[in-house]
Amino acid sequence: MKLFKKNEKKETVKLPMGRKARKAFAVYAALVCCMVFGTTTAFAANDPIAVVNNLSNFIFGLIKAVGMIMLGFGIVQVGLSLKSHDPSQRANGFLTLAGGVVITFAKEILTLITG
Repeated sequence: MKLFKKNEKKETVKLPMGRKARKAFAVYAALVCCMVFGTTTAFAANDPIAVVNNLSNFIFGLIKAVGMIMLGFGIVQVGLSLKSHDPSQRANGFLTLAGGVVITFAKEILTLITG
């Protein structure tokens, strides 16, 4: 008894893509290429402190982006917990929200602490 038929001849068929979808994909591909290849280069000056400051600004920019993502996710969690009346999800949402705020403003908090 054969359960599955083995198809020996498999043909690949292009999926139809309309004019609007092709145009949207071209815009998306152009934006991705601009983001990847259109980055500005940071030329290092003769001052090594400037290089360290540039690296610090870049790293804190990445940290701020992660914090903003966590902040948005925390807002969504709190909203969903208010809808479903789930207290444990609400607590997790507020903790994620607070963590996102702390991570987003980490550079400002560190400069406030160090003076």
